[in-house]
Amino acid sequence: MKLEPFDNDRLSLYMGTLGMPGLTAYVGLLKFGEPKEGETVFVSAASGAVGANVCQIAKLKGCRVIGSVGSDEKAQWLLDECGVDAVINYKTCGDLTEALTAVAADGIDVYFENVGGDHLQAALQVMNPFGRIAACGMIASYNNAEPVPGPNNLMLIVGKKVRINGFIVSDHADMRPQFLEDMVGWIETGKIKSRETVVEGLDNAVSAFLGLFSGENFGKMVVKI
Repeated sequence: MKLEPFDNDRLSLYMGTLGMPGLTAYVGLLKFGEPKEGETVFVSAASGAVGANVCQIAKLKGCRVIGSVGSDEKAQWLLDECGVDAVINYKTCGDLTEALTAVAADGIDVYFENVGGDHLQAALQVMNPFGRIAACGMIASYNNAEPVPGPNNLMLIVGKKVRINGFIVSDHADMRPQFLEDMVGWIETGKIKSRETVVEGLDNAVSAFLGLFSGENFGKMVVKI
């Protein structure tokens, strides 16, 4: 595959914003989240390789965007560089449902799910009727040795008539041409920004991978060989 126009100086974009993570954000938000101008979108893991693109695409579609991250540095980048309207540091905010309620006075209409657990509970609690959830992943439970209790408010799915769609991006290759056309244009005009954490050397690949589960990465984790 020819990797113009970023094949010389920004090859790693094809591992992130122009690769699988970017396509995941594009497919999940637009096909399953179906955001409408003026709606509120909540994104967990909002500074990651997928989440940051979700936030910025949602802003381009005229939405109010709320992100959840694990550090003040990540929160500030989303506010300053990506135009996100409000960011919650889930590690310091106390009760996440209360924090989300405080910044989403009119509720949320779309939730892009990357984390699960208390993030899903908070999203369901604050979600408006006929809200949509695009379920990309639930990283909070990936390494659990034993199952943990799930959200205790799942009945809200019924009462609020919430639609939840799990998806795997490889099932949606038909959207890739339009994704590349849109995303290349957004990058070239500065409307989409990317961050990467670059780790040098194959010997550090395992520690880089494990760092994903503790939030050590800022944006796409890249191992440079």
